[in-house]
Amino acid sequence: MNTETYTDLLSKPQQLNKEAMEQLEVVISKFPYFQSARALQLKALKNQSSFLYNDALKVTAAYTTNRDILFEFITSETFAQNEISQLIQQHDPAVNEIEVVSEDVSKQTATELDNQMKAELKKAEAILNPDLFERKYHSVEKLAGIPSEEETTGEPEATSSEKDKAEAEKTLELDKPIDFTKKDTHSFSEWLKLTQAKPIDRSAEKKTESQKVDESISEALPACIQEKKQETQTSDQERKFKMIEKFIQEKPKIKPAEQQLSKTNLAEPYTQTPKALMTETLAKVYLQQKNYKKAMQAYKILILKNPEKSGFFADQIRAIEKLIDTQ
Repeated sequence: MNTETYTDLLSKPQQLNKEAMEQLEVVISKFPYFQSARALQLKALKNQSSFLYNDALKVTAAYTTNRDILFEFITSETFAQNEISQLIQQHDPAVNEIEVVSEDVSKQTATELDNQMKAELKKAEAILNPDLFERKYHSVEKLAGIPSEEETTGEPEATSSEKDKAEAEKTLELDKPIDFTKKDTHSFSEWLKLTQAKPIDRSAEKKTESQKVDESISEALPACIQEKKQETQTSDQERKFKMIEKFIQEKPKIKPAEQQLSKTNLAEPYTQTPKALMTETLAKVYLQQKNYKKAMQAYKILILKNPEKSGFFADQIRAIEKLIDTQ
């Protein structure tokens, strides 16, 4: 990919095809902190409604230097809109000059009514057909419990749990790109918790290094200094033993506090998500995090906030319950 092709794609990201996407992935692999290339990749995946969009957004958030700018980009109108039709942009005024031809459709409506009446009569005759009330041989086989050819020769079907899981995932649209808006700053910060890496524990390495340094110092010190060091260590031990003996002899007691303080969780109002911040996007974020309890709670709050969509939210809750049962 040369610079001319890349600049053209930046101005017209809708022209990204499969070949250009492959070349863009090569550029990103060589230059992982190339912000505009990652932004172009995100735009292409969003336009395609690709299931890879959410993962690509996580990786971009990890490599970006300023996540506020990334949030502004993915919630902007230029990012959200799809390809604008060239016919709309280049609107021809000659379209307004087209003559409209009027026709008398009264005869057509009469013939349509006649055809409709004939069709209804045919349906009535079909319903009164005595053949429909005869018992079919196929139904007798089912009543007798005789397996049909399809049941004996067919492939084994998927289990009910797998079907329920597939239906639940389809209902919840887990692979669909999450659409963030300007109001979803809290949802975006919650979603970024998926990308947080665990700190590397280097305490063992430091301990081994310090031990090596102590050993090298002890080898380099002369014998007289080492003897003094041992004497100081023994004197410290004696002092500690004396303190322990004194504590045993005196048996000091800790006086209880006069007023018992109430055990309240002071951090609770700051850790709980306020109802005002609860959105559909945040509920989807909880689903991405596999935090199903919070997702169900979010949809229950949304039912109270938006009663006109209560049926949709209730379906989402039932799908989450199915997903929990299959695990």
